[in-house]
Amino acid sequence: MTRIKPSQKRIPKTIASVLSNLSSKSRPIDQQKSTRPPTSLRHSDHTDMASASTPETATSSRTYTLASRASQLAQIQTNIVLDQLRALFPASTDITGPKFATAFMSTAGDKNQSQALYLLGGKALWTKELEVELKEGAVDMVIHSLKDVPTTLPEGCSIGAILEREDPVDSLVVKRGENWKTLEDLPEGSVVGTSSVRRVAQLRRNFPKLKFLDVNLHRNTRLAKLDAADGPYAALILAKAGLVRLGMGNRITADLQPPTLYHAVSQGALAVEIRDDDTEALALCRKVTHWQTEWMCLAERACLRMLEGGCSVPIGVASRLDVESGVQRAGTLTLTGTVTALTGEVHVEHTLEARVSNTKEAEEVGTKLAKILIETGAKKILDDINEDRDRKVSEAAKADSTAGTTA
Repeated sequence: MTRIKPSQKRIPKTIASVLSNLSSKSRPIDQQKSTRPPTSLRHSDHTDMASASTPETATSSRTYTLASRASQLAQIQTNIVLDQLRALFPASTDITGPKFATAFMSTAGDKNQSQALYLLGGKALWTKELEVELKEGAVDMVIHSLKDVPTTLPEGCSIGAILEREDPVDSLVVKRGENWKTLEDLPEGSVVGTSSVRRVAQLRRNFPKLKFLDVNLHRNTRLAKLDAADGPYAALILAKAGLVRLGMGNRITADLQPPTLYHAVSQGALAVEIRDDDTEALALCRKVTHWQTEWMCLAERACLRMLEGGCSVPIGVASRLDVESGVQRAGTLTLTGTVTALTGEVHVEHTLEARVSNTKEAEEVGTKLAKILIETGAKKILDDINEDRDRKVSEAAKADSTAGTTA
């Protein structure tokens, strides 16, 4: 992979050009870097930074390059962030104001669509390559679906912003031409496709008469396979947020609400990852942060971190923040966490409720919840899942080795 030093003023070759169907405002342009004073800022410092800075004092005529994966959904999500950043500067034609560029690339998760996510291992399938470019200064902000971001970030990187969350639930999409309205309507033995072991585990528990198959493809391709006359799927389970952002909300048959199906940690939320020492980028990020979403997602991520699980393990959550009237930032946080065995036969669930007034207290709720889940059986479930995955990965490696020898 070709690398670019921070001093070079061009987009790295490793980052693909914007697809031709995007508007000109979203195409990569020459990158301009500014000198930034070094500092060390983590998430607990962000609230103070937000109140101390304004967009005008945080930046001048610098050009910020926003990077993300090259998928259609990732580019749409990048433009959502881009529009919010540009809205901070109505007089964007002023030569003294900041400029924004975009750049896109494929990640390991994009390149391997033949194997179930559960078996790929690792917790940075969708982020690692982008973070390399960020740390080297080739880009300034990386836009992620927060559910894909590991709970422990590389040294030198941090989450600068979490935007207001889209509805985090999963949705049922049935084959065109069929009249089924719910999972209960599907005939016994019907095949339901999804790329998530979390969904499979929970739905096996609630719908033991249905069959579930992995479908690790882009949403457009998944829907094509669903609708194919000779396709095996009666329905798919997909994240509602992705469907809505892609303009496919009309394909949603029904939303699957808890307790039928608990969503993934941080599902529906977009995050902006930045360098720790980039105070200008951080000041901008805090202006587009939705603090209620941030608190809920940080609580969920703290729970996931304590459970040592990634986005490909059957950990489900649901959170709610009831904001107190007359108080600037405080409210009652209700967080539910679930861990379910892949067979659906063993399930651990617990709910905590606490008053919180900052991000640290929100994270403490998530950590406390995880400890309770561990004490009530979650660790055994996750250990069994990891052992099963390691065994299957080893078997696949041996099969590949044998095939190579006989070829």
